[in-house]
Amino acid sequence: MQFHHHGYVSTDPRTQDAAGVGIDRPVELPDKVDVLIVGTGPAGMITAAQLSQFPGITTRIVERRGERLAIGQADGIQARSVETFQAFGFAERIIAEAYRITEMAFWKPDPTNPANIIRTARAIDDPTGISEFPHLIVNQARVLDYFAEVMANSPTRMTPDFGYEMLNLTNTKEGNYPVTVTLRHTSGELTGQERTVHAKYVVGADGARSDVRDSIGCTLAGDQAFHAWGVMDVLAVTDFPDIRTKCAIQSGSGGSILHIPREGGYLFRMYVDLGEVAADDNGAVRTTTIDEIIVKANAILHPYTLDVKNVAWHSVYEVAHRLTDRFDDLLPEEIGIRSPRVFITGDACHTHSAKAGQGMNVSMQDGFNLGWKLAYVLDGRSPESLLSTYSAERQVIAKNLIDFDKEWSSLMAAKPEDLKVPLEDFYTQTAEFPAGFMTQYPPSMLIGEATHQSLATGFPIGKRFKSAPVVRVGDANPVQLGHHHRADGRWRVYAFADASAEALATWAEWMRTALDSPLRAHTPADSDIDSVFDVKVVYQQPHTEVDFGQVDEAFLPKTGPFGLIDYEKVYATDPDHDIFEHRGISRAGVVVIVRPDQYVANVLPLTATADLAAYFRQMLLVR
Repeated sequence: MQFHHHGYVSTDPRTQDAAGVGIDRPVELPDKVDVLIVGTGPAGMITAAQLSQFPGITTRIVERRGERLAIGQADGIQARSVETFQAFGFAERIIAEAYRITEMAFWKPDPTNPANIIRTARAIDDPTGISEFPHLIVNQARVLDYFAEVMANSPTRMTPDFGYEMLNLTNTKEGNYPVTVTLRHTSGELTGQERTVHAKYVVGADGARSDVRDSIGCTLAGDQAFHAWGVMDVLAVTDFPDIRTKCAIQSGSGGSILHIPREGGYLFRMYVDLGEVAADDNGAVRTTTIDEIIVKANAILHPYTLDVKNVAWHSVYEVAHRLTDRFDDLLPEEIGIRSPRVFITGDACHTHSAKAGQGMNVSMQDGFNLGWKLAYVLDGRSPESLLSTYSAERQVIAKNLIDFDKEWSSLMAAKPEDLKVPLEDFYTQTAEFPAGFMTQYPPSMLIGEATHQSLATGFPIGKRFKSAPVVRVGDANPVQLGHHHRADGRWRVYAFADASAEALATWAEWMRTALDSPLRAHTPADSDIDSVFDVKVVYQQPHTEVDFGQVDEAFLPKTGPFGLIDYEKVYATDPDHDIFEHRGISRAGVVVIVRPDQYVANVLPLTATADLAAYFRQMLLVR
């Protein structure tokens, strides 16, 4: 964490100075805003948290509840999400309070006595070490709390506006604030009263029954599996030996349980199989009581017993897999004619079962994808055409998620003898997908072609930047390179090379001085030189062999009102984990470009300066 560059700081450095719209931020919801976000779920809050880092943008997020969420339905936090939390600065703290999943146990009928269950297998949760971060369980409400803290400590001092529900939305397609939204107070002295807000852009993060989605003519299309599950968060006394281990339990009767220990050491969640649902059920299964769910759970767990002492929350749901055909308000015939003004994220776009632990995780990646793009357009950094990449990128990802969840949820509901692939094998073989690392965006204005992928095979273009250990030269500290990729809206440009390479020296000089270099073409004249691009170098040599006097100024920028030198952009290989070897990086040198949302955007030779300049001119305006 870096601070003091604007003067001595003696208070919590996570609290940034108020700036722009954060100075004297109005308590009441303004009549005009740049971005109005509807819904404070994970997708809405991460979008707001990203936008809160831009002082010149007025963003407000409204919620029909009168206060913060106390207990949420989602609880699984995949490693990709923890990487994202690191970008927002709270990964370490949420890890400390969460339950950590290290393995999963699989229980099946005892062949000698099918009425009983026995443990038949264990699977390591991350056998390949795909991420340095763990798989966590923590209540959704706490995730929202952390994003709220990021917003409140940001330059814009953003806080949610509770007690508003959306009644209707209209895009007039005229003026600077074309989207008109009618809201109604749901709590307090003004309950029932309506008011109108005019916005440049609206983001619908208002769940599976999204009013924003309905207002732009999108519908969820898909199918229902006609299978019901009872889910309960409980405190109980039991003789089941794996009560503090994640388990997939399949009984001889055909019923199954997905068991998930919760944070705190005592609480746990069970998804209890309630069986097939008749087509003419008309929702009757949803009246299943908690007592009935507990009875069913005990039957599946036999010969073990479950004595429930306290129920924190429970619900009944039927599996449904639905997806919208677009994630914004552009009709097919409008593509290329106008830019989108209204967007939907999370459950408003895609619904599926909870058992693969994907809902909150994929929803947050929706918001992370959209947030920085809105900020770039509103901040004058990019043309409006950038906004069309949101729906193009995320709709495909949601389709892949639903296809995966259909297979996983059907396997969970099947009898063991009917499975072609044992559940534990499927869990291990597909681990990369639910962990959040199979996302790969195709070539576009944001994603380059894989022409030079051979120069850095461990950084696949279109996939998230996989961190690796390096040593910071300035202070000899071992660090994770990717952990310095903060959600501050900046691009990361990594130059990997030998310290004495002439190609590196030429590239660095071009970045500093050439008029067509990204630093010169796209950085505002009145801003720090690293305000848009965070340019770093990683040397092949150990840090003891790097002469700071020979490091180009491109990697030692001056920042803040005092022009202080930033010494945290110069790295060397870790002697125990050579990043060049482990990430397949060419010893001849390479440039790796990473988007503000941590996805690798391009891989280029050090000599391809014209290609580097042309790449950024596709989506960034000349300042």
